[in-house]
Parts: sequence; structure tokens; C-alpha cells
Amino acid sequence: MRTGTRRTKALTAALTTLALASGALGYTHFFTRGIDRLPGRPCGGAVDRALVASALPSARTAEERGKLEQGLHGFTFQCYVHTSGDSSLVGDAQTGKGSDPNAWYAHYLSKRRDDTPIEVSSGDIRALSLSPDLATVYVPCTPPRSRLPAENLIVEATTIGPTRAKGDELRQVVADFAYQLLRHAYEAGGCKEARDFPDALPRLTEGRVVEEPIG
Repeated sequence: MRTGTRRTKALTAALTTLALASGALGYTHFFTRGIDRLPGRPCGGAVDRALVASALPSARTAEERGKLEQGLHGFTFQCYVHTSGDSSLVGDAQTGKGSDPNAWYAHYLSKRRDDTPIEVSSGDIRALSLSPDLATVYVPCTPPRSRLPAENLIVEATTIGPTRAKGDELRQVVADFAYQLLRHAYEAGGCKEARDFPDALPRLTEGRVVEEPIG
């Protein structure tokens, strides 16, 4: 009995150490039954699993990770879901300088491909869908450690590899993924401004087709 007790305590200590080590790096989970076995909200609660599943094909295994990093004047939050079929849905949130969205707008419109960008907004939250597999969302944000008067939080989201959704359906999924990540990063990073986020941004079918480089 004593030997069994010692083994149990040793195993518990080892698992605790592993959990703490994983927590220090963010939160990563590996599953052997694909996307349907991921947490209900992957990346530490950032996004909806059903949304991810609508974008990526079924696969034998899936992996997800969310990671927050705080700096002296800002923060980043990264989220990805990757499958054994080499398909990924990836989002990066990062704070930057300035509260005028025109610089963000011009930067991302310069990345435009053959697709026509679509813009939607809710108040000062703005989103651009640049193609079915690329979207970005912008919101003013002052990070908790920043002394600068005005900054922003920008999310870029994209898919890599084969996808389940295609065309306009994929375009909407990637835009929704970017917005969900923005909401989570805003709170997780501790932006100073109190803000009520809508549950979702307007649908892209209601958006403005961007014809000019600056709007």
C-alpha cells in the first residue's frame, strides 16, 4: 500500500509539473479524434469550435493553441487550430500605435489580390474581408501598461491548406473568426477602454464593396 501511495503521489506531482509548464507557454491541446474533440471554445475560450469546424475538413487529429504575451507597451494574442490533414485556421492579434484606422485600412488594401475587399463595421470596430481566406479587424485599444494616448488592436486571420468551406461561406467564417479573436484578445490583454462588443459584426452580404484605396 505504501508503494502504491508513493507512486500515486509521484504521478500526481509529475502531472502537476507538466500542467504548470504548459500553462507558462500558453494553452495547447492535442486530440486523437479530430476537431469534434477540441474544447467548445478553443484557444483558451477565444473562438467557437463549431465555427472552426465549418472552416476545416475532418481529420484524424487536431491541435489548438492560444498564447497571450504582454510587453511594456502592448500585447499579442495568437490562436491556431491545426489538423493532421495540414489544414489550419490561424489568427494573430497585436496592439499598435495610433487610433486613426486609415493606416490600417491602406496597409491591408495594399494586400488585395484578385478578390474585391468587403468592409463591415459596428461603431469604431471595422473589419475588412480581403479574400475568402484572409480577413482583418480593427478596434481602438490602449494596453494596460501603455502611456501612449491612443493605440489600436488589430487581428489578422487566415486559413492554410485545404478548407471545408469555400468562396463566400469561407469568407464569412474567416471574418467571424477574426472578430471573435478580437473580442477575446481585447479582454485578455486588458485594453483600458470599457467597451460593449456586439455578438457579431454585420454579415458581409450587408457590407460595402471597397472600390477605392482609402475610404
